[in-house]
Amino acid sequence: MKELLVILLSAMLVDNFVLSKFMGICPFLGVSKKLDSAVGMGAAVTFVMVCATICTYVIYSFILVPMELEYLKTIAFILIIALFVQLVEMILKKKVPSLYKSLGVYLPLITTNCAVLGVTILNIDNSYTIIQSIVNSLGAGLGFTLALVIFSGVRSRVNSADIPETFKGIPSTLIAASVVSVSFMGFAGLFG
Repeated sequence: MKELLVILLSAMLVDNFVLSKFMGICPFLGVSKKLDSAVGMGAAVTFVMVCATICTYVIYSFILVPMELEYLKTIAFILIIALFVQLVEMILKKKVPSLYKSLGVYLPLITTNCAVLGVTILNIDNSYTIIQSIVNSLGAGLGFTLALVIFSGVRSRVNSADIPETFKGIPSTLIAASVVSVSFMGFAGLFG
């Protein structure tokens, strides 16, 4: 149980995919303007990560490895991720159209979000069991959501601040992102 807690907290804080590994930056910058869209995107990415992890683990362990087709894992994993993204997209479009509209182009881009693919491949590369893989992907998704929510708050403060015209917009957003990223470096020694 302690090992699973370490995996969960490590994926959320120490090895945060957005702020430590710099994966998934596109939705991080694009969807973090409003808190509700940040939470929605975080939940969607977490759902896709967990579901894709379960399926990719099973397909890798019981199909690709026995047939000696491990080299196809990236293609197979992307197809599985795309399947779950389509599922999320259909559900949001039908059940929560306002969130679907606010996420816009970033929702289908979850398919190409390297954080989602990265977590599925790292689970295999780290030789995690199915339970460890699920916990790691849950932690990665929660860490992604945490980064989006924190940055959404930071962005609202930066946008309302009186800053020089030169730094308004993208420059201030990137500077704020770097400060948030540096703040997460404080977790680096947490489990070392």
